Amino acid sequence: MMRTTLGKTALSLAVAGALGAAASQAHASAFALIEQNASGLGNSYAGAAAAAEDASTIFYNPAGMSLLPAGKQVVFGVNLIKPSINFSNSASVAATGRPLGGTGGDAGSLAVVPDFYFAMDLAKDWKFGIGVGAPFGLKTEYDQSWMGRFQAIKSEISTINVNPSVSYKLSETASFGFGVNYQRVDAELTNAVNLVAAEGFADVKGNDTAWGYNLGAMFQLAPDTRLGLSYRSSIQYHIAGTATFSGGVPAANGNVTLDLEVPDSASVALQHQLNPKWSLLGDVTWTGWSKIKNLTVVRDTGATLSNTPENFRDTWRIGVGATYRYNDTWSSKAGLAYDQTPVNDTDRTARLPDNDRTWLSVGGQYRMSKDSTLDFGYAHLFVRSTTINQNPSPNVPTAGTLNGTYKNSVVILGVQFAYRF
Repeated sequence: MMRTTLGKTALSLAVAGALGAAASQAHASAFALIEQNASGLGNSYAGAAAAAEDASTIFYNPAGMSLLPAGKQVVFGVNLIKPSINFSNSASVAATGRPLGGTGGDAGSLAVVPDFYFAMDLAKDWKFGIGVGAPFGLKTEYDQSWMGRFQAIKSEISTINVNPSVSYKLSETASFGFGVNYQRVDAELTNAVNLVAAEGFADVKGNDTAWGYNLGAMFQLAPDTRLGLSYRSSIQYHIAGTATFSGGVPAANGNVTLDLEVPDSASVALQHQLNPKWSLLGDVTWTGWSKIKNLTVVRDTGATLSNTPENFRDTWRIGVGATYRYNDTWSSKAGLAYDQTPVNDTDRTARLPDNDRTWLSVGGQYRMSKDSTLDFGYAHLFVRSTTINQNPSPNVPTAGTLNGTYKNSVVILGVQFAYRF
């Protein structure tokens, strides 16, 4: 009976951590995927809601389609994202009857984030477009014998988002846009479970599809200055998952669900053409993470499996950037941004050991012809040193305590091809 109880309780924490990690990927720090094109990467995505360089404006501000040249445009892009996540032990306590283990190695895994956009004239003053991308995602994996294996081993989350949109040009100085978002999320999370007599293994998988929307506006404040406003709605998920358990407690297997609302976000952006060579960009983005206070996982019988505190906070992202146009063929870009994390120090977990980050980016554009461009960019994200004291007790008193410091960073490399016809 004791083994069964411990298995069920530990598994409930695995489910909560798994589905909770999926929640924390959207539109902010915490492994957020703001990287929905490569043309904005060189500017650290500063002013993305006002830039409207190409059809990828569908994601950042659909009103920007009104500023694109007449005809059709396709955009193909990919970003390679490599986080580095390294734990240093301070005062971790081994699980009951188990060796402490190592520090887990580099838990960061390379992510390939592709995107596709298409925009076209629909009618006089109207444009239509569609974007396909991955608005959030994550894959981290520690060594299976590390000291935090009872908190987390593997965390893998992937999404796909389809975003049909329209824009309307009201006048020479104002345009508006609207889009709907159909999104699917898939998650798999694993961790060890201490059964006292032996170590078990929990594997949790869940997925859901849901709908949201995004809208935006563009205003030409002066001949050389443009203001962009954009908003992305929250999305409500009813995530269905299956929990499987190895190690002698098959009664812990079963179906679980989690009702979750990921936050909305709003951005104010400016683009200013300083002179024929230089353009300046800037933006401020708010994300309403504070609506996520805790995560309640429920079995299909209606019984509450776990209730995990998250206590996320609202976040701000501030970015500035510049583009220098050498000639009709070449341009260079640079950017700087500060991105807050919604994770607080008390409730930080090994699945999401995130902290505030600073972006430094460089990039450029090569105009291959009058109808085709090639964009490229590189960014390095400096993440503040992060402390963790994850103690799952009293829920799982035999799982030990993870206490130490994380040193994290992220490197991003992106390339994009755009073609008008």
